[in-house]
Amino acid sequence: MSARPKWYLPVSILALLWNLMGCAAYLSDVMLTADDIAAMDATQQALYNSRPAWAVAATAVAVWGGAAGCLGLILRKRWSAVMLELSLAGVIVQDIGLFILSGVNPGTFVMVMQGLVLLIAIGLVVLSRRAIANHWLS
Repeated sequence: MSARPKWYLPVSILALLWNLMGCAAYLSDVMLTADDIAAMDATQQALYNSRPAWAVAATAVAVWGGAAGCLGLILRKRWSAVMLELSLAGVIVQDIGLFILSGVNPGTFVMVMQGLVLLIAIGLVVLSRRAIANHWLS
């Protein structure tokens, strides 16, 4: 195994924290009550109610796979790449449900945030593949 660059571990830890925030957001989303949903504005309610179960499941794969993959990066394990690829696939499937099939305009904030989520997921896949190519993972 070759030496990792000094930025590798801090980036991997930040990525894990990012994905753990995604896990917390997912849990708070799936634990919403009817009163919580009723308190949303009309657009948020439409987005929430338009999501098929498979899109919610894809979100779970995205956040939990991302967290596991980032933990694998920290532990220097090759399997982290598979987990991060699954996470990226989850983000893409989730976005298909949100942006293409929902029929609801999610608004600028949601579009920007999901764009950021997608870019970070892609970056983590690239990082994991680079780590494998450079023998930073075992």
